Amino acid sequence: MSNGFDLIIFDCDGVLVDSEIIAAEVESKLLTDAGYPIGVEEMGERFAGMTWQNILFEVEREASIPLSASLLDKSEKLLDLRLANDVKAIPGVPLALSRLPMPRCVCSNSSSARLDMMLSKVGYKQLFAPHIYSAKDLGADRVKPKPDIFLHGAKQMNVSPAKAVVVEDSVHGVQAARAAGMRVIGFTGASHTYPSHADRLTDAGAETVIARMSDLPGVVMALADWEGVL
Repeated sequence: MSNGFDLIIFDCDGVLVDSEIIAAEVESKLLTDAGYPIGVEEMGERFAGMTWQNILFEVEREASIPLSASLLDKSEKLLDLRLANDVKAIPGVPLALSRLPMPRCVCSNSSSARLDMMLSKVGYKQLFAPHIYSAKDLGADRVKPKPDIFLHGAKQMNVSPAKAVVVEDSVHGVQAARAAGMRVIGFTGASHTYPSHADRLTDAGAETVIARMSDLPGVVMALADWEGVL
């Protein structure tokens, strides 16, 4: 694909695994119990793609509620248990990948341990290993919406950011990919999607939005033929 993309980068949560809805359920209950009532859909709409630590900072700023540091550990433990039991694959990924000839990697805000657990559980790890990268390995202050993890992924794959296309389900992820100088396809096929999801991804900089992985190969090829303006 000399005139197209040399790399396709996938977010993990909400793109490869249907985990964002589980996170929203766990985190909305913890916040509600702590005195900040919030529903599952609003969690997804406002905070999808953010780390739990940054969500707590945001809520503390907005509501002036001092949130216990123990909530950090409590959420991680509860979420790991739920994900280990309940996380499911986003359907259609292996078939889509079989039709995409370029190298691929995963760039996620989740920890390496959680990425390994989720991707192994749904049978997708072997599709990407060893090119699975966690922003947390770079440092807590380098997670999306900062571009660092996408730039790191491109560097590891020895590809210019301008020759990479990213598949993202969150506004923060789209913003991070755009800040890295990459083109972005939005994805709304996971269970945490909401009515304005596609519009918000487009507003953040996604060039197009899909709701099914089966549409991905055709969209990637179409974008490769159309030199978008960054």
